[in-house]
Amino acid sequence: MRLVLFTTKATMSYLDHRYEARDVLLFGRESAGVPDHVHEAAEARLRIPMRAGMRSINVAMTCAMAVGGSAEAGGPSLR
Repeated sequence: MRLVLFTTKATMSYLDHRYEARDVLLFGRESAGVPDHVHEAAEARLRIPMRAGMRSINVAMTCAMAVGGSAEAGGPSLR
């Protein structure tokens, strides 16, 4: 299992990540993200790039984009 965290604090785009079938995708709360210890435990931290001036993307939309992108790249599937 490899913990992959989607966070606004990440520098790597989710489009550039090399997904694996063992990846577990994790998303925090829209208001506060995840606690620091969870952030530190993640093996990969990814972000979804946004245009300048956009505040945020709804977490449900983020999940859909991430699962679609990872499945297309050979990553985890919905079980």
